[in-house]
Amino acid sequence: MTIESPDGDIIDCVHKRKQPALDHPLLKNHNIQRVPAEMPKVKRLKQDEARDSRSSESAVMGAWQMWHRNGTRCPNGTVPIRRSTMHDVLRAKSLFDFGKKQRGMINPTGRTDAPDVVSGNGHEHAIAYTGTSEEVYGAKATINVWDPSIQEVNEFSLSQIWILSGSFDGSDLNSIEAGWQVSPELYGDKRPRLFTYWTTDSYQATGCYNLLCSGFIQTNSRIAIGAAISPISQYAANQYDITILIWKDPKLGNWWMGFGDNTLVGYWPAELFTHLADHATMVEWGGEVVNSRANGKHTSTQMGSGNFAEDGFGKSSYFRNLEVVDADNSLSSVHDISTLAENTNCYNIKSSFNNEWGTYFYYGGPGNNPRCP
Repeated sequence: MTIESPDGDIIDCVHKRKQPALDHPLLKNHNIQRVPAEMPKVKRLKQDEARDSRSSESAVMGAWQMWHRNGTRCPNGTVPIRRSTMHDVLRAKSLFDFGKKQRGMINPTGRTDAPDVVSGNGHEHAIAYTGTSEEVYGAKATINVWDPSIQEVNEFSLSQIWILSGSFDGSDLNSIEAGWQVSPELYGDKRPRLFTYWTTDSYQATGCYNLLCSGFIQTNSRIAIGAAISPISQYAANQYDITILIWKDPKLGNWWMGFGDNTLVGYWPAELFTHLADHATMVEWGGEVVNSRANGKHTSTQMGSGNFAEDGFGKSSYFRNLEVVDADNSLSSVHDISTLAENTNCYNIKSSFNNEWGTYFYYGGPGNNPRCP
């Protein structure tokens, strides 16, 4: 069965046992896990931290997916897969590069030199991150969705969670990532789309976006990874956000992804990973753009809403209710986060805490401007 989305995407409903993930050599004998053994538990909040979510319901709403608009769904037992076109592949530099992220990771704890040297490939960030001393088994956040403008076809703007383990300066960094991104090169348009990513060798040869290579196993028939998110936030008007949870199933060790109100999307099998087969050592939340410096100037590709952090609610993009999962499979609010933006004249970040949004931050910016030439 095939579904045509109003935005032109073709969604194929593929039998779950025939999905691309199972072609991976490490997953030859993999039995699909239908559901995780248990969801992360929510730690009881102290009375003064109890959240009253009613006050913001009128201002913030959940965003869903555009291909649902005509009411069609994939049948049970199948998973929706966004069809790649020949044009999608031709926009990539090569077949090897199709669906891969160029290395642009930043080591927030080891920065001593100029930003472009550390982040590599012209990637720029505005992120919050946990310390490296703890063992982390997952993370969660609710992310405001916008449609930042992109200057060049080979640039992107994304807002995501990174679950990390391994060394930043070696070739063994393991990363699991999910969030929303605008990437004309990958999708052929400028819509914000739900995405996933994974790598076990610092973005060199393993892993890919979405289901563009074998690896991530999808279990949900209603969420298409790579599909456009709709509706999206408008300046000084309705705000829409998505909630993403990634955590390690304590029984089988697979890394599961939840979307929205605990809707299970699928998982990254434990077999794929080296360091993450055990636990993560760092979590990052925030925005990333590619600055290719076309015409010798800083890109005008926007991060988040395209506005700086200080503009606040309804104007700046946010991450709220930042949480991590501990060894006990319990979710708790993150209290000790650090923030980093390489060039605060181009993109910046400001974090805070309140009872309703827990630990949260505003982030983003316009890129090129008189102070960011």
